[in-house]
Amino acid sequence: MFPVEKIRADFPILQRKVNGKSLVYFDNAATSQTPKVVIDAIVDYYSNYNANIHRGVHSLSQEATDQYEEARIKIQHHFSAKKVYEIIFTAGTTHGINMVASGFSELLENGDEIIVSALEHHSNIVPWQMLCEKTGAVLKVIPMLQNGTLDMNSFDEILSDKTKLVFCNHVSNALGTINPIKEIIEKAHKVGAAVLIDGAQATPHIKPNLQELDVDFYVASAHKICGPTGVGVLYGKEQWLQKLPPYQGGGEMIETVTFEKTTYAGLPHKFEAGTPNICGGIAFGVALDYMNTIGFDKIAVYEDELLQYGTKKLQEIDGLTIYGMSDKTAVISFNVDGIHPYDIGVILDKLGVAVRTGHHCAQPIMNFYKIPGTVRASFAFYNTKEEIDVFITALQKAILMLS
Repeated sequence: MFPVEKIRADFPILQRKVNGKSLVYFDNAATSQTPKVVIDAIVDYYSNYNANIHRGVHSLSQEATDQYEEARIKIQHHFSAKKVYEIIFTAGTTHGINMVASGFSELLENGDEIIVSALEHHSNIVPWQMLCEKTGAVLKVIPMLQNGTLDMNSFDEILSDKTKLVFCNHVSNALGTINPIKEIIEKAHKVGAAVLIDGAQATPHIKPNLQELDVDFYVASAHKICGPTGVGVLYGKEQWLQKLPPYQGGGEMIETVTFEKTTYAGLPHKFEAGTPNICGGIAFGVALDYMNTIGFDKIAVYEDELLQYGTKKLQEIDGLTIYGMSDKTAVISFNVDGIHPYDIGVILDKLGVAVRTGHHCAQPIMNFYKIPGTVRASFAFYNTKEEIDVFITALQKAILMLS
Protein backbone atom coordinates (compact mmCIF):
# COMPACT_ATOMS: atom_id res chain seq x y z
CA MET A 1 0.00 0.00 0.00
CA PHE A 2 1.26 3.46 -0.89
CA PRO A 3 2.27 5.25 2.37
CA VAL A 4 0.51 8.52 1.59
CA GLU A 5 -0.12 9.57 5.21
CA LYS A 6 3.54 9.08 6.08
CA ILE A 7 4.50 11.09 2.99
CA ARG A 8 2.05 13.88 3.83
CA ALA A 9 3.80 14.34 7.18
CA ASP A 10 6.93 15.35 5.23
CA PHE A 11 5.17 18.46 3.84
CA PRO A 12 4.61 21.18 6.49
CA ILE A 13 2.31 23.27 4.28
CA LEU A 14 -0.24 20.47 4.02
CA GLN A 15 -1.05 21.02 7.69
CA ARG A 16 -2.20 24.61 7.27
CA LYS A 17 -5.71 25.99 6.85
CA VAL A 18 -7.01 28.32 4.14
CA ASN A 19 -10.09 30.40 4.86
CA GLY A 20 -10.68 28.30 7.95
CA LYS A 21 -10.61 25.03 5.97
CA SER A 22 -7.94 22.35 5.78
CA LEU A 23 -5.90 23.01 2.65
CA VAL A 24 -6.59 20.81 -0.36
CA TYR A 25 -3.79 21.61 -2.80
CA PHE A 26 -4.64 20.62 -6.36
CA ASP A 27 -2.40 23.09 -8.22
CA ASN A 28 0.59 20.78 -8.45
CA ALA A 29 1.02 21.27 -12.19
CA ALA A 30 1.93 24.88 -11.46
CA THR A 31 4.20 24.22 -8.48
CA SER A 32 4.61 21.18 -6.29
CA GLN A 33 4.95 21.54 -2.54
CA THR A 34 8.28 21.23 -0.75
CA PRO A 35 9.16 18.47 1.74
CA LYS A 36 10.93 19.33 4.97
CA VAL A 37 14.12 17.60 3.89
CA VAL A 38 14.46 20.12 1.05
CA ILE A 39 13.57 23.05 3.30
CA ASP A 40 16.20 21.83 5.76
CA ALA A 41 18.81 21.70 2.99
CA ILE A 42 18.06 25.33 2.11
CA VAL A 43 18.36 26.41 5.75
CA ASP A 44 21.56 24.38 6.15
CA TYR A 45 23.19 26.08 3.17
CA TYR A 46 22.49 29.61 4.37
CA SER A 47 23.25 28.72 7.99
CA ASN A 48 26.51 26.84 7.52
CA TYR A 49 28.33 27.24 4.19
CA ASN A 50 26.89 30.16 2.21
CA ALA A 51 29.69 31.17 -0.18
CA ASN A 52 30.40 31.60 -3.86
CA ILE A 53 31.51 28.53 -5.76
CA HIS A 54 34.39 27.45 -8.03
CA ARG A 55 36.54 30.52 -7.46
CA GLY A 56 37.28 30.49 -3.74
CA VAL A 57 40.14 28.74 -1.97
CA HIS A 58 38.61 29.04 1.47
CA SER A 59 36.73 26.22 3.18
CA LEU A 60 33.19 27.57 2.80
CA SER A 61 33.65 28.06 -0.93
CA GLN A 62 35.04 24.57 -1.35
CA GLU A 63 32.17 23.04 0.65
CA ALA A 64 29.58 24.93 -1.41
CA THR A 65 31.32 23.93 -4.64
CA ASP A 66 31.38 20.27 -3.64
CA GLN A 67 27.68 20.27 -2.73
CA TYR A 68 26.69 22.11 -5.93
CA GLU A 69 28.66 19.80 -8.20
CA GLU A 70 27.38 16.76 -6.31
CA ALA A 71 23.87 17.97 -7.12
CA ARG A 72 24.82 18.15 -10.80
CA ILE A 73 25.93 14.51 -10.63
CA LYS A 74 22.62 13.55 -8.96
CA ILE A 75 20.73 15.24 -11.80
CA GLN A 76 22.91 13.49 -14.39
CA HIS A 77 22.16 10.10 -12.85
CA HIS A 78 18.46 10.84 -12.43
CA PHE A 79 18.03 11.74 -16.10
CA SER A 80 20.55 9.14 -17.33
CA ALA A 81 22.66 11.73 -19.11
CA LYS A 82 25.85 10.30 -20.60
CA LYS A 83 28.19 12.97 -19.23
CA VAL A 84 27.93 15.26 -16.22
CA TYR A 85 28.93 18.34 -18.24
CA GLU A 86 25.85 17.85 -20.44
CA ILE A 87 23.86 19.06 -17.41
CA ILE A 88 23.49 22.85 -17.39
CA PHE A 89 21.94 24.59 -14.40
CA THR A 90 19.33 27.17 -15.39
CA ALA A 91 16.76 29.41 -13.75
CA GLY A 92 14.02 27.03 -14.94
CA THR A 93 12.43 25.54 -18.04
CA THR A 94 11.75 28.87 -19.73
CA HIS A 95 15.37 29.91 -19.27
CA GLY A 96 16.60 26.64 -20.75
CA ILE A 97 14.38 26.98 -23.83
CA ASN A 98 15.54 30.54 -24.41
CA MET A 99 19.19 29.47 -24.13
CA VAL A 100 18.71 26.98 -26.94
CA ALA A 101 16.67 29.40 -29.06
CA SER A 102 19.32 32.07 -28.66
CA GLY A 103 22.05 29.65 -29.69
CA PHE A 104 20.22 28.53 -32.80
CA SER A 105 19.84 32.12 -33.96
CA GLU A 106 23.47 31.71 -35.09
CA LEU A 107 22.81 28.42 -36.86
CA LEU A 108 19.53 28.87 -38.77
CA GLU A 109 19.16 30.44 -42.19
CA ASN A 110 16.33 32.10 -44.05
CA GLY A 111 13.89 29.44 -45.26
CA ASP A 112 14.83 26.81 -42.70
CA GLU A 113 11.82 25.26 -40.96
CA ILE A 114 11.18 24.54 -37.31
CA ILE A 115 8.22 22.61 -35.90
CA VAL A 116 6.34 23.09 -32.63
CA SER A 117 3.29 21.22 -31.36
CA ALA A 118 -0.16 22.74 -30.80
CA LEU A 119 -0.10 21.55 -27.17
CA GLU A 120 2.72 23.80 -26.02
CA HIS A 121 3.01 26.18 -23.10
CA HIS A 122 3.70 29.74 -24.23
CA SER A 123 7.32 29.35 -23.11
CA ASN A 124 7.78 26.73 -25.83
CA ILE A 125 6.10 28.89 -28.49
CA VAL A 126 7.18 32.50 -28.05
CA PRO A 127 10.99 31.95 -28.07
CA TRP A 128 10.70 30.10 -31.38
CA GLN A 129 8.55 32.84 -32.89
CA MET A 130 11.22 35.33 -31.85
CA LEU A 131 13.85 33.05 -33.40
CA CYS A 132 11.95 33.00 -36.70
CA GLU A 133 11.73 36.79 -36.71
CA LYS A 134 15.51 37.01 -36.28
CA THR A 135 16.52 34.36 -38.79
CA GLY A 136 13.78 34.17 -41.41
CA ALA A 137 13.06 30.57 -40.45
CA VAL A 138 9.48 29.31 -40.85
CA LEU A 139 7.46 28.01 -37.87
CA LYS A 140 5.15 25.07 -38.54
CA VAL A 141 2.68 23.52 -36.10
CA ILE A 142 1.70 19.91 -35.41
CA PRO A 143 -2.11 20.19 -35.07
CA MET A 144 -4.05 18.72 -32.18
CA LEU A 145 -7.07 16.45 -32.25
CA GLN A 146 -10.34 16.73 -30.35
CA ASN A 147 -9.23 14.18 -27.74
CA GLY A 148 -6.26 16.34 -26.79
CA THR A 149 -3.58 14.37 -28.64
CA LEU A 150 -1.31 15.40 -31.50
CA ASP A 151 -2.16 14.67 -35.12
CA MET A 152 0.88 12.56 -35.92
CA ASN A 153 -0.19 12.07 -39.54
CA SER A 154 0.09 15.82 -40.00
CA PHE A 155 3.51 15.74 -38.36
CA ASP A 156 4.66 13.30 -41.02
CA GLU A 157 3.38 15.69 -43.70
CA ILE A 158 5.12 18.83 -42.43
CA LEU A 159 8.42 17.12 -41.57
CA SER A 160 10.94 17.54 -44.38
CA ASP A 161 14.62 17.97 -45.18
CA LYS A 162 14.08 21.69 -44.48
CA THR A 163 13.23 20.90 -40.85
CA LYS A 164 16.09 21.87 -38.55
CA LEU A 165 14.43 21.80 -35.11
CA VAL A 166 11.39 20.16 -33.52
CA PHE A 167 9.95 21.22 -30.15
CA CYS A 168 7.37 19.37 -28.10
CA ASN A 169 6.38 19.04 -24.48
CA HIS A 170 6.65 15.61 -22.92
CA VAL A 171 3.34 16.25 -21.13
CA SER A 172 0.80 19.00 -21.80
CA ASN A 173 0.47 21.36 -18.85
CA ALA A 174 -3.11 22.24 -19.77
CA LEU A 175 -4.49 18.75 -20.45
CA GLY A 176 -1.99 16.27 -18.99
CA THR A 177 -1.62 14.50 -22.36
CA ILE A 178 1.52 12.35 -22.58
CA ASN A 179 2.97 12.97 -26.02
CA PRO A 180 4.69 10.27 -28.16
CA ILE A 181 8.09 11.91 -27.83
CA LYS A 182 10.08 8.78 -28.69
CA GLU A 183 8.31 8.62 -32.06
CA ILE A 184 8.74 12.37 -32.60
CA ILE A 185 12.47 12.19 -31.84
CA GLU A 186 13.05 9.21 -34.13
CA LYS A 187 11.18 10.77 -37.05
CA ALA A 188 12.88 14.15 -36.62
CA HIS A 189 16.33 12.54 -36.56
CA LYS A 190 15.64 10.75 -39.84
CA VAL A 191 15.52 14.14 -41.60
CA GLY A 192 18.50 15.47 -39.64
CA ALA A 193 16.54 17.72 -37.27
CA ALA A 194 17.39 18.31 -33.63
CA VAL A 195 14.70 17.91 -30.96
CA LEU A 196 14.05 19.83 -27.75
CA ILE A 197 11.59 18.31 -25.27
CA ASP A 198 9.96 20.45 -22.57
CA GLY A 199 9.88 18.11 -19.59
CA ALA A 200 8.47 20.54 -17.02
CA GLN A 201 5.16 18.70 -16.62
CA ALA A 202 6.51 15.19 -17.14
CA THR A 203 9.31 15.09 -14.61
CA PRO A 204 7.06 15.10 -11.50
CA HIS A 205 5.47 11.88 -12.76
CA ILE A 206 7.94 10.21 -15.13
CA LYS A 207 11.66 9.49 -14.81
CA PRO A 208 12.94 9.97 -18.36
CA ASN A 209 16.01 8.13 -19.63
CA LEU A 210 17.55 10.71 -21.93
CA GLN A 211 20.04 8.34 -23.53
CA GLU A 212 17.28 5.87 -24.31
CA LEU A 213 15.13 8.65 -25.77
CA ASP A 214 18.15 9.90 -27.78
CA VAL A 215 16.85 13.44 -27.35
CA ASP A 216 19.10 16.39 -28.22
CA PHE A 217 17.82 18.81 -25.56
CA TYR A 218 15.59 18.30 -22.53
CA VAL A 219 14.53 21.03 -20.07
CA ALA A 220 12.85 20.89 -16.66
CA SER A 221 12.21 22.95 -13.51
CA ALA A 222 12.96 21.99 -9.91
CA HIS A 223 9.82 23.59 -8.52
CA LYS A 224 7.66 21.00 -10.27
CA ILE A 225 9.64 18.18 -8.63
CA CYS A 226 9.45 19.13 -4.93
CA GLY A 227 12.39 21.53 -5.27
CA PRO A 228 12.70 25.31 -4.97
CA THR A 229 11.66 27.89 -7.54
CA GLY A 230 14.23 29.68 -9.67
CA VAL A 231 16.34 26.68 -10.66
CA GLY A 232 16.12 24.11 -13.40
CA VAL A 233 18.13 22.03 -15.83
CA LEU A 234 19.01 22.07 -19.51
CA TYR A 235 20.34 18.78 -20.81
CA GLY A 236 22.07 18.94 -24.15
CA LYS A 237 24.05 16.39 -26.10
CA GLU A 238 27.72 17.34 -25.98
CA GLN A 239 28.00 17.85 -29.73
CA TRP A 240 25.13 20.34 -29.71
CA LEU A 241 26.35 22.22 -26.65
CA GLN A 242 29.73 22.61 -28.32
CA LYS A 243 28.10 24.05 -31.45
CA LEU A 244 25.91 26.60 -29.66
CA PRO A 245 27.44 29.95 -28.67
CA PRO A 246 27.20 31.11 -25.03
CA TYR A 247 23.86 32.55 -23.97
CA GLN A 248 25.33 35.22 -21.68
CA GLY A 249 28.73 36.74 -21.13
CA GLY A 250 30.30 37.35 -17.74
CA GLY A 251 32.16 35.66 -14.95
CA GLU A 252 32.51 31.88 -14.76
CA MET A 253 31.88 31.26 -18.48
CA ILE A 254 35.34 32.43 -19.55
CA GLU A 255 38.75 30.82 -19.91
CA THR A 256 40.76 33.99 -20.55
CA VAL A 257 39.79 37.64 -20.99
CA THR A 258 41.77 40.42 -22.63
CA PHE A 259 40.52 43.56 -24.33
CA GLU A 260 41.55 42.00 -27.62
CA LYS A 261 39.84 38.63 -27.24
CA THR A 262 37.99 36.38 -24.80
CA THR A 263 38.08 32.59 -24.89
CA TYR A 264 35.24 30.62 -23.36
CA ALA A 265 35.29 27.99 -20.65
CA GLY A 266 34.44 24.40 -21.41
CA LEU A 267 31.16 22.69 -20.62
CA PRO A 268 29.09 23.17 -18.53
CA HIS A 269 30.51 26.54 -17.43
CA LYS A 270 30.27 28.02 -20.94
CA PHE A 271 26.52 28.36 -20.32
CA GLU A 272 26.59 29.30 -16.63
CA ALA A 273 27.64 32.95 -16.53
CA GLY A 274 27.56 34.74 -13.18
CA THR A 275 26.86 33.57 -9.68
CA PRO A 276 24.26 30.80 -9.92
CA ASN A 277 21.41 29.87 -7.59
CA ILE A 278 23.81 27.76 -5.53
CA CYS A 279 21.35 26.89 -2.81
CA GLY A 280 18.68 26.11 -5.39
CA GLY A 281 20.92 23.69 -7.25
CA ILE A 282 21.84 21.86 -4.06
CA ALA A 283 18.18 21.68 -2.97
CA PHE A 284 17.23 20.41 -6.45
CA GLY A 285 19.49 17.43 -5.88
CA VAL A 286 17.96 16.80 -2.45
CA ALA A 287 14.45 16.93 -3.95
CA LEU A 288 15.36 14.29 -6.53
CA ASP A 289 16.84 12.12 -3.78
CA TYR A 290 13.57 12.42 -1.87
CA MET A 291 11.36 11.45 -4.80
CA ASN A 292 13.64 8.60 -5.83
CA THR A 293 13.47 7.23 -2.31
CA ILE A 294 9.69 6.97 -2.72
CA GLY A 295 10.12 5.62 -6.26
CA PHE A 296 8.75 7.02 -9.50
CA ASP A 297 7.12 3.71 -10.47
CA LYS A 298 5.16 3.73 -7.20
CA ILE A 299 4.31 7.41 -7.62
CA ALA A 300 2.97 6.76 -11.14
CA VAL A 301 0.70 3.92 -10.01
CA TYR A 302 -0.68 5.88 -7.07
CA GLU A 303 -1.25 9.08 -9.05
CA ASP A 304 -3.08 7.12 -11.74
CA GLU A 305 -5.43 5.84 -9.02
CA LEU A 306 -6.13 9.44 -8.03
CA LEU A 307 -6.66 10.39 -11.67
CA GLN A 308 -9.14 7.57 -12.31
CA TYR A 309 -11.00 8.25 -9.06
CA GLY A 310 -11.23 12.00 -9.68
CA THR A 311 -12.28 11.53 -13.30
CA LYS A 312 -15.08 9.15 -12.32
CA LYS A 313 -16.38 11.55 -9.66
CA LEU A 314 -16.34 14.53 -12.02
CA GLN A 315 -18.07 12.63 -14.80
CA GLU A 316 -21.03 12.14 -12.47
CA ILE A 317 -21.68 15.91 -12.43
CA ASP A 318 -24.22 17.10 -15.01
CA GLY A 319 -23.01 19.64 -17.53
CA LEU A 320 -19.31 19.06 -16.80
CA THR A 321 -16.89 18.57 -19.71
CA ILE A 322 -13.37 17.18 -19.30
CA TYR A 323 -10.83 18.17 -21.96
CA GLY A 324 -8.24 15.60 -22.96
CA MET A 325 -9.20 12.03 -22.17
CA SER A 326 -6.21 10.22 -23.69
CA ASP A 327 -3.19 8.68 -21.95
CA LYS A 328 -2.16 11.35 -19.46
CA THR A 329 -0.72 12.27 -16.10
CA ALA A 330 -2.81 13.20 -13.04
CA VAL A 331 -4.34 16.38 -14.49
CA ILE A 332 -8.04 17.02 -15.08
CA SER A 333 -8.97 20.13 -17.03
CA PHE A 334 -12.71 20.83 -17.14
CA ASN A 335 -15.55 23.31 -17.46
CA VAL A 336 -19.15 23.40 -16.26
CA ASP A 337 -21.82 24.57 -18.71
CA GLY A 338 -22.76 28.22 -18.28
CA ILE A 339 -20.20 28.99 -15.55
CA HIS A 340 -16.91 30.79 -16.03
CA PRO A 341 -13.94 28.78 -14.72
CA TYR A 342 -12.62 31.78 -12.77
CA ASP A 343 -15.82 32.00 -10.74
CA ILE A 344 -15.56 28.32 -9.81
CA GLY A 345 -11.94 28.79 -8.76
CA VAL A 346 -12.78 31.71 -6.47
CA ILE A 347 -15.46 29.80 -4.61
CA LEU A 348 -13.31 26.68 -4.35
CA ASP A 349 -10.61 28.80 -2.73
CA LYS A 350 -13.09 30.06 -0.13
CA LEU A 351 -13.74 26.40 0.67
CA GLY A 352 -10.03 25.63 1.08
CA VAL A 353 -9.43 24.01 -2.32
CA ALA A 354 -6.60 25.33 -4.50
CA VAL A 355 -7.00 24.75 -8.25
CA ARG A 356 -5.76 26.65 -11.27
CA THR A 357 -8.14 28.50 -13.60
CA GLY A 358 -7.56 30.28 -16.91
CA HIS A 359 -5.76 29.42 -20.13
CA HIS A 360 -2.73 27.94 -18.29
CA CYS A 361 -0.32 29.76 -20.64
CA ALA A 362 -1.67 27.58 -23.44
CA GLN A 363 -4.01 29.90 -25.34
CA PRO A 364 -3.86 27.95 -28.63
CA ILE A 365 -5.40 24.95 -26.85
CA MET A 366 -8.23 27.07 -25.48
CA ASN A 367 -8.79 28.60 -28.92
CA PHE A 368 -8.99 25.10 -30.41
CA TYR A 369 -11.78 24.17 -27.99
CA LYS A 370 -13.37 27.66 -28.31
CA ILE A 371 -13.34 28.22 -24.56
CA PRO A 372 -11.94 31.07 -22.38
CA GLY A 373 -10.07 28.65 -20.14
CA THR A 374 -10.62 25.72 -17.82
CA VAL A 375 -10.57 24.69 -14.20
CA ARG A 376 -7.50 22.51 -13.76
CA ALA A 377 -7.16 20.09 -10.85
CA SER A 378 -3.70 18.52 -10.78
CA PHE A 379 -2.80 15.80 -8.30
CA ALA A 380 0.49 14.79 -6.71
CA PHE A 381 1.64 11.73 -4.80
CA TYR A 382 0.89 13.42 -1.46
CA ASN A 383 -2.78 13.97 -2.32
CA THR A 384 -5.57 11.58 -1.27
CA LYS A 385 -8.93 10.29 -2.44
CA GLU A 386 -10.43 11.91 0.65
CA GLU A 387 -9.18 15.27 -0.62
CA ILE A 388 -10.82 14.56 -3.96
CA ASP A 389 -14.10 13.96 -2.10
CA VAL A 390 -13.72 17.34 -0.38
CA PHE A 391 -13.03 18.92 -3.77
CA ILE A 392 -16.10 17.33 -5.35
CA THR A 393 -18.34 18.52 -2.50
CA ALA A 394 -16.90 22.04 -2.77
CA LEU A 395 -17.36 22.01 -6.55
CA GLN A 396 -20.99 20.98 -6.21
CA LYS A 397 -21.54 23.88 -3.79
CA ALA A 398 -19.89 26.27 -6.23
CA ILE A 399 -22.08 25.07 -9.11
CA LEU A 400 -25.19 25.47 -6.98
CA MET A 401 -24.21 29.01 -6.00
CA LEU A 402 -23.32 30.04 -9.57
CA SER A 403 -26.21 28.37 -11.43
